[in-house]
Amino acid sequence: MSDVNQETLRQVPGKAYLSIVQLSATRRGARLARLLAERQLADWGVPFADEAVLVVAELASNAVFHGRVPGRDFRLALRLDPAGPLRIEVTDARGDRLPRNPDPGTTDAESGRGLLLVTAYADRWGVDEAPAGCKTVWAEMSGPGRVPQ
Repeated sequence: MSDVNQETLRQVPGKAYLSIVQLSATRRGARLARLLAERQLADWGVPFADEAVLVVAELASNAVFHGRVPGRDFRLALRLDPAGPLRIEVTDARGDRLPRNPDPGTTDAESGRGLLLVTAYADRWGVDEAPAGCKTVWAEMSGPGRVPQ
């Protein structure tokens, strides 16, 4: 981490940074999730923000294309504990449609490889049930020089 980034994360010792936003389950909402995450992570001084933004983009895209219920939004939450990992959470309205790891042998498929990106960049990821029949897909990233929890 550069000195500037360390200073940003030390502004309030021991404090976890949290950002939560609700977005429309549309392509525009997914794009906005990526843009907002990019800005927020830059403000927090996250040194691996580019990789984290790719994870946000994939999870938001999945929420829009696979987790959409007409009239329902999705939620993006970012949490950064200076002593722990960055946690990315995307909650959508389709708790009945769970993501699954793609078969590595199907790399010539036109879709379905996004979770390979998440797996490559995240220390770990998973799915939790959320209220009202929803689900939360989450990923944790410790980035360079940080220890996974």
